[in-house]
Amino acid sequence: MPATVPLAGAALLPVGPALGVLLAALLLAAATVGALAHLTHGTGRPGGGARSAGGGHGHARAVLSAGLRAVVQLAAVSLLIGWVVRAVPLLLTFIAVMFAVAVRTAGRRITPNRSWWWAAVPIVAGVLPVVAALLLTGLVPVRGITLIPVTGILIGGALTATVLGGRRALDELEAGLALGLPPRDARLEIARPAASDALLPGLDQTRTVGLVTLPGAFVGMLLGGASPVQAGAVQLFVLVALMAVQVVAVAVVLELVAGGRLHRDVDPDVSSTAAEGE
Repeated sequence: MPATVPLAGAALLPVGPALGVLLAALLLAAATVGALAHLTHGTGRPGGGARSAGGGHGHARAVLSAGLRAVVQLAAVSLLIGWVVRAVPLLLTFIAVMFAVAVRTAGRRITPNRSWWWAAVPIVAGVLPVVAALLLTGLVPVRGITLIPVTGILIGGALTATVLGGRRALDELEAGLALGLPPRDARLEIARPAASDALLPGLDQTRTVGLVTLPGAFVGMLLGGASPVQAGAVQLFVLVALMAVQVVAVAVVLELVAGGRLHRDVDPDVSSTAAEGE
């Protein structure tokens, strides 16, 4: 008989061979569709095209890699969390690792050069004030397992906003330079609207909550035995906190791009085109 995961006295998902087979089938199906549709990673440069999935750089490979990494990482985290919550230093170390991975992921998604580490600034600027407020008001204790998922949700939101805002701002900035616009004009007139689009997913989720979707925190609280009112309050806090974190992250990453601190290496073709335009 397979083991079960109990929540509020009920079995949520049977953890056994059937679950493993279904997950493998879904992962393979996603990778197959990505390969057949030739979904690939863009170069991040206007008109730069993308490498073909056949060359091993498509999203089909990325889907398989992400799925396998998720299996390994969640297995490790499941074993570690019960251990790290026993002491504050271990808990803070675990959160620091989460932050470091988020910075590395966001930075390398935005640019391949050494300026990627500036991605730490928008993530810290968005997450730190919210977490500090939670700790100072006592809504989230320093000890205990609550701090990990709450901080993880906020770091994840800041990561997404930083990546989307940074990539779109730099993409549009490069397009502006290619058209011969002076850097200052390109940054002010093009980068800001493009970076602001990074807020749309979070805004849409908040606007449609309860009408289109029931987000994870709400469903998880209900499955854990909380009342609908309690679940709604927790979900409301998560959504508002995420909006605050993402707005700050996008604003900061835009300033970093405008100031040239977070940048991509200049393409000689783009430079020559800009020079001719002047």
